[in-house]
Amino acid sequence: MSAILYYLVILPLSRLPYWCLYGLSDVLFVIFYRLSGYRKKVVLGNLRRSFPEKNEAEIRTIAQKFYRHFCDMIVESIKNFSISREEALKRVKSTNPEVVAQFARQGKHVIVAAGHNNNWELWGVAAPMHFEHELIAIYKPLSNAYFDKKMRKSRQKFGMRMEPMSAANGILTEPGAKPKALVLAIDQSPGNPQKAYWTKFLHQDTGVLFGTELYAARFKIPVLYGHLKKVKRGHYEITYEVFTTDGSQHPYGYVTRGMTAILEKDIIAEPEYWLWTHKRWKHPMPANRLLDESQPPA
Repeated sequence: MSAILYYLVILPLSRLPYWCLYGLSDVLFVIFYRLSGYRKKVVLGNLRRSFPEKNEAEIRTIAQKFYRHFCDMIVESIKNFSISREEALKRVKSTNPEVVAQFARQGKHVIVAAGHNNNWELWGVAAPMHFEHELIAIYKPLSNAYFDKKMRKSRQKFGMRMEPMSAANGILTEPGAKPKALVLAIDQSPGNPQKAYWTKFLHQDTGVLFGTELYAARFKIPVLYGHLKKVKRGHYEITYEVFTTDGSQHPYGYVTRGMTAILEKDIIAEPEYWLWTHKRWKHPMPANRLLDESQPPA
């Protein structure tokens, strides 16, 4: 059934021109926002808690803009299955690739941290063509093995390397002449709340994955943040910011809090482009944990 869906629906759709796919996006918007209300309760609840200063009309305006972008992202992600190298480079620009390249020329691994802002899927396809590092994204495999294989093939076709979370520990110790850039999402809900770092994020007690800080400190490497912006429909640009040149030179929690604060600032500036359908706050803070603890959990 998965193969039938892929070859009869997804792949043919991916070969349609963008103008046609955006027509489909407009139809999906009506279905998801107007008719079915796909995860609308989750979206509105997330927005109300994140922006308590906004009235209901403002919250619903953001939600409507989000669903329009969300539907665009769906069709753009479908297009990724057959997008050409030239098209990917046309649609995702890097404003300052030299900021990352300086570390590659020094032979240094780096961590590139980012959130689920704008179209990270399209960035992932185009990004290896902007990098002098070997670009490696850590991801959670899909439960459907067939679509996981197809998704990895799509994302890796221009040089991105996809690795499951279980493999992250060994990547930066692998032999090889080319330095690595490890891509980590910082806004996923932690699987184990006890092992998360707890801080305030969008007015809420939030457990944050600790991998970015852990690897940066362990390997004494730079941490960069990727600000992904939507220029216009189907076109994005990313600007890299160096947060630290050595993750081992800071006290516990500094990198995690800093990355979270940068992401929060980007979300507040353009809230419609973050993934509000995500159940980000499904875990309450454990009773034995404190916000911004200065020591790691036992």
